[in-house]
Amino acid sequence: MTDTQKLKEHFWDRMTASPFMMLGLTGGRNHSEPLTAQLDKGQVDTLWFFIGKDNRLATGGPAMGQFVSKGHDFFACLSGKVGIDNDPAMIDRLWSKQVEAWFPGGKSDPNLALLRFDIDEAEMWEADVSLSGKLKMLFGGKINPSEEGSHAKLDTTAK
Repeated sequence: MTDTQKLKEHFWDRMTASPFMMLGLTGGRNHSEPLTAQLDKGQVDTLWFFIGKDNRLATGGPAMGQFVSKGHDFFACLSGKVGIDNDPAMIDRLWSKQVEAWFPGGKSDPNLALLRFDIDEAEMWEADVSLSGKLKMLFGGKINPSEEGSHAKLDTTAK
């Protein structure tokens, strides 16, 4: 398995464990905001988010998302496009009690919107510092490139 393949697998594993990320439209002055990704294993390079129709992301367009794993050892920057996709079958598939907490009207809440993020490109970093590298960090030694971890620019996040 290549390092790139490992990065892709580790990305989806870590997103499953902690699906929180910052997402924002590019090209404007709006800041990114924290959202909880809804994952559908059957769809490659797509993340879903339940948002309010009045959310600044609801206008759609080019977007960028940043992800940091729960253990702060994996980082990803994702670029692509967002847009509303209120497919009732997808809403049913992704619906959960956690989502319902934000939308008291349930699946028919008048403010409910399902945001689709289609990923065009990704850049990922995994801090997998070796034992000798960790000791060097602890005592101020120089980290060699072979001790740094993995990094890749990707056209797809598919495993």
